[in-house]
Amino acid sequence: MAERAAPERRPPKRRRTPASLTGRIVLVTFAVALIAVLVTAVVSVGVVQSVAEGQARQQLRAQATALVADAATSATRLDRLTQRLTVLGDRFAVVAPDGTVSGPARASVDDVVVRELQDGRAVSTTTTIGGRDAVLVGIPGPAGGGVVGVRKVADIAAGTAELLRWIAVALVVGLVVATAAGWLLARLLGRPMTRLAAGARELAQGRRRVAIADQPVAEIEDVAAALRTLDEALSASEDRQREFLLSVSHEIRTPLTAIRGYAEALADGMVPAAETARIGATLTTESERLRRFVDDLLELARLEADDFAIDPQRFDARGTVQRTVEAWAAACARVGVALRAELPADELPIVTDEMRLRQIVDGLVENALRVTPAGAPIVIAARTTDDGADPGGVQLEVRDGGPGLDEADGAVAFERGELRDRYRDLRPVGTGLGLSIARRLVGRLGGAISVRRAPEGGAAFVVGLPPAAPLRSSNTPLARR
Repeated sequence: MAERAAPERRPPKRRRTPASLTGRIVLVTFAVALIAVLVTAVVSVGVVQSVAEGQARQQLRAQATALVADAATSATRLDRLTQRLTVLGDRFAVVAPDGTVSGPARASVDDVVVRELQDGRAVSTTTTIGGRDAVLVGIPGPAGGGVVGVRKVADIAAGTAELLRWIAVALVVGLVVATAAGWLLARLLGRPMTRLAAGARELAQGRRRVAIADQPVAEIEDVAAALRTLDEALSASEDRQREFLLSVSHEIRTPLTAIRGYAEALADGMVPAAETARIGATLTTESERLRRFVDDLLELARLEADDFAIDPQRFDARGTVQRTVEAWAAACARVGVALRAELPADELPIVTDEMRLRQIVDGLVENALRVTPAGAPIVIAARTTDDGADPGGVQLEVRDGGPGLDEADGAVAFERGELRDRYRDLRPVGTGLGLSIARRLVGRLGGAISVRRAPEGGAAFVVGLPPAAPLRSSNTPLARR
């Protein structure tokens, strides 16, 4: 049998090191400055060339105008003007009234220019000299003809070369200065961000009350404020967790101490036979307390997890209330508490998880039974919420005739262990988790829970559920609320 080839192991992908903020800012600043310099250079060259050509035209026009003013129409004067043009160089030509062209630049004067001058119109155009571009200016004379001045564009550009060199030097200096300014800006922005990152790493490592200084830049100050808020939230959360763990340890230790003491007594043979039944009952009670406490912790952990699921179904909420009354009737009767239901004659249809709804009502009844004295009532009421925020929904109440809760108690009634810490020495209390579990369960069903004063004198816990909350099936994880 052929051996299987071992699967090829691919090397793990190397994570790219992100570029620093300082480097990015410097790079962006340099790129922007470079683009600005290039655009400025292109525009500057065009502007300088245009201005130089304009100045050359003005100079030619001024010189031609001066020559025309000095010229005469006689042949003698024309000859003298032609001789003068020869002295001035190859940039001028003379057009006689009869159209004859003379002078060093006569090759650049065509018939169109001659006609324009003979008609008494000035000329300003472009031409070519030896295949190169040139500017041409013609000034008409008083008796016809005129003087034409020509200058090569290349000669004009040569005169502006020195200016363009200085412009190039200035642009390079501007690019260097802009890059240096970008580096300084990057340092100013990068340093506080680096310090904030160091503070965030300290928070991640478990340190609290990390000093985060105020920042002069508004956007960076927003990040700093967010880190301060996170620091405070983490500190408060860890303080609550620490207090909760201490409370849990205390609660678990109490029944364990009783169970261990009696177990050691039984193991040592120190329990008389007549006391065995009583001690067994005590052990059962304490172990039941411990089991209920562990169940509460497990339920709370499930509610905090993302995979907690519910199964929606359509049913009549009156049946749920009636079954709850039947289940708790015996326990209430044993302690002399009157349990009754207040239900409408019509159905209370709702789409939700009936098992979870029953769990909520059971928890509230158990909480009420713990504090309700003999002779006082516990009432489970249900009705529609046609006049409320969720028309067609269902509102359930669990009211008791116990000592009740004041306004300050109502504000923290659903926080873990708050009521238990307040009343552990004044009235019977449970694990301190029941109302917290009820609130999370109600939230998972899409509803809300509140507490107020009951007509019976105690507390009234009110659960409001919509007619059909956006529930999910049991095989679909439910997002954390």
